[in-house]
Amino acid sequence: MGAREGMYFDFLSSAFRSSPFSRAAFFLIFCLSAQHLLAQEPASPSQQPVPPAQATAPDSTKPKSDATSEISQQDSVATFKIRVNLVQVHVVVRDPYGKTIDNLKREDFLLYDQGKLQTITNFAVETPVSRRERSESLAKTQSESSDANAPALTKALPERFVALVFDDTHLTPQDAVFARSEADKFLDSLGATDRVAILTTSGKATQDFTGDKAVLHNAIKGIIPRALFAKDSTADCPDVTHYMADQIENRHDSQALQVVVEETVQCLFHGDESKQSQALGIAEGAVLRALNTGDTENQFTYRYLEDALRRISIMPGERIMVLVSPGFLITTTYLDESGIIDRANRAGVVINTLDARGLYTPDIMGDISKPYSDSFRTSGYKASYRVAEQHDNEFVLMDFALGTGGTFFHNSNDLQGGLKLAALAPEVSYVLAFSPQNRKMDGQYHLLRVELSKKNKYSIQARRGYYAPRKANDPQAVANEEIQDAIFSQEEINELPLDLQTQYFKGAADEVRLSVVSKLEIKGAHFRKADGRSIDDFTVATAVFDENGKYVTGVEKIVQMKLLDKTYDRLSHTGITVKSSFNVKPGRYLVRQVVRDSEGSQMAARNGAVEIPN
Repeated sequence: MGAREGMYFDFLSSAFRSSPFSRAAFFLIFCLSAQHLLAQEPASPSQQPVPPAQATAPDSTKPKSDATSEISQQDSVATFKIRVNLVQVHVVVRDPYGKTIDNLKREDFLLYDQGKLQTITNFAVETPVSRRERSESLAKTQSESSDANAPALTKALPERFVALVFDDTHLTPQDAVFARSEADKFLDSLGATDRVAILTTSGKATQDFTGDKAVLHNAIKGIIPRALFAKDSTADCPDVTHYMADQIENRHDSQALQVVVEETVQCLFHGDESKQSQALGIAEGAVLRALNTGDTENQFTYRYLEDALRRISIMPGERIMVLVSPGFLITTTYLDESGIIDRANRAGVVINTLDARGLYTPDIMGDISKPYSDSFRTSGYKASYRVAEQHDNEFVLMDFALGTGGTFFHNSNDLQGGLKLAALAPEVSYVLAFSPQNRKMDGQYHLLRVELSKKNKYSIQARRGYYAPRKANDPQAVANEEIQDAIFSQEEINELPLDLQTQYFKGAADEVRLSVVSKLEIKGAHFRKADGRSIDDFTVATAVFDENGKYVTGVEKIVQMKLLDKTYDRLSHTGITVKSSFNVKPGRYLVRQVVRDSEGSQMAARNGAVEIPN
């Protein structure tokens, strides 16, 4: 890091600890300037192509044309990734007592992008009733099949994905017992459309996304402290904490160094003050070991948080990460912290954080699992450093929530209630959507702000921003990326009328052919007139996910239309039908289909479902 960057970080570090306002400003500045401080990094895993789809039609790569050559169809391999198209903002509004407000309308909200007021083009209210209706509508897409005994959809398919991440690297034994017990109770509150993964910052005791509560209860039992480095406090002389090492080495706190030297004199040289010079060398070595140990544990924590983001960012629905942790020091790892926030914002993941310590008072005696080793000459100083460390540990949890539009739950022993607040769908929420006007295709981070038109004393929880797409020279690439973004959402788009039905046909053994039949009305599409024909191309993208949201297969079909007037008039009344087929195994599947036309850039998106018995 150069001198200029060092001065920049010193300035931010000063602002970082001064007040809540300056800390908020710090992270807004960081999001805007991160690209100037970070070297260019590889694409986020959430933006990497999914493995190629397996289209079942033997001639899937060959164009298909009708007799008049007015309509041709071509299949292509689908590689879906996430990208911003229509910007959607989920908003939760609560009164001073934490109760959600349920009577707001579109005109009650003001939505700003980079400080400019935007027009809210789509508005929806999410309630238990609307979620149930959506689930029922999803089940109705399954048509009668060749199996006369085919059941109706018996289990709701996923809508909300929650990565429950336990920071077992930093959890103390007492915090782990408390968090494990409260989380186990919380799991019984999960809804039918919730899918939860149990992850840890040690990388052990993990469980992928599932709605099976028995499996999740069993996974919770494996949450125990797993510090990267074993600590034998009986052999620590002097006993230097990560916080004190940071103060000495990075903050140049001479008083903290003198405390460590004095403790070394007391514990190794039995109070012989003539050994100060020897004690200084020993103290400096202990400080470096403590700093390296703490920083290394933090680095591993950040890497596993990145892994958790990779797992959740490819899930087709609302994506929430809940971090249960006692917190840890940021020290000099500002870029690691901002990198987690950056990745979460790019992937549309909200990070909610819970302080696993619950309602606590500063422990001036330190960790109760360790023998008390302070000397009478250093105990007062070390107690003050312990109090400061316990306070500073929560900053990273606050920042993750603040930077992604999440909630920071702390100073409460109701950890089960905190998990419900952080992980379950609120009773009432609002979905605001807008198409940014005059947006530059520069890949820059855009700050979002949601306000109420009436100055009520309500709290608003919403995402803080989004990344604009980068300009692509190839119009087809732009279209593909817009489709791919919509695929990994579950929001329905109605710019073009679209209806879909799912059907399956069983063959020999476990062979099942899943058919997705779509009917698209073209009357409202923006055809281009040329050479006496109406011209437009429609891309129909279909993705199949299993009952836990894992991508299974997908395909894109391009329907090229060069219609004579007579044909156009006929199809304007009847619409067009597109069929996609896949070889799958018995199970429950979510089908997501997105259609986009090339001339008007209009889109449609629908969800379907199918349950195939063994």
